Amino acid sequence: MSDTLHGGRRARTRERYMRHGLDSLLDHEVLELLLYYSVPRKDTNELAHKLLNDFGSIDVLFESDPLDIMRISGVSEQTAVLLSMVPPLAGRYYNKKFSEKTLLDSSDKIGNFAVSLFAGKTYECFYCICLDSRRKLIAAPKISEGTVNEAHIYPRRIAQEALKYKAVNVVLAHNHPGGGLLPSSADVQTTAVVLSALAPLDIEVSDHIIVGGDKYYSFAEHGKI
Repeated sequence: MSDTLHGGRRARTRERYMRHGLDSLLDHEVLELLLYYSVPRKDTNELAHKLLNDFGSIDVLFESDPLDIMRISGVSEQTAVLLSMVPPLAGRYYNKKFSEKTLLDSSDKIGNFAVSLFAGKTYECFYCICLDSRRKLIAAPKISEGTVNEAHIYPRRIAQEALKYKAVNVVLAHNHPGGGLLPSSADVQTTAVVLSALAPLDIEVSDHIIVGGDKYYSFAEHGKI
């Protein structure tokens, strides 16, 4: 493709994004647009298609380790870093969007906040969302993180964090990186143990949220807490 045609395609793609947003672009076009900033003077259409073919989907690509992106697709370190930064950048954005004193007085609000906590996380981790008496957010400390499918939960640590932030109410939250939402027997048991640990401290556990991708499962909504 000539420089003129190449430049024209880039200009048209950027204009579509500026006028109509990211939803107006197909996945390979989103990649093309992103790659413009790491591959300044080459056609990125073919590379975008190759990356999607190599990884199967845009989400798997973005969640991959930059070293794997370099090894599998033969791209530069600059390109691999740029692509792999997309999920953690989204997570940072959402974490900042929910500031302290955000009101989390419904399962829907709590669930959406929990989804934001796990944006970009490809491993399992566990948070304790600390709320005041009005259900306003005080803090959401990370309690533990594990491998791709395991996190170790420590009720004593949860109690310490709740007391540290003077929480009246807490919501437990962890993710299932594989995307499944239904609680396991271990999830149910963990919830019961934490409830028992916090009850003598007069700290209510109002919900346990499981996040899978951009969806969530609420123990409270399903009558399990």
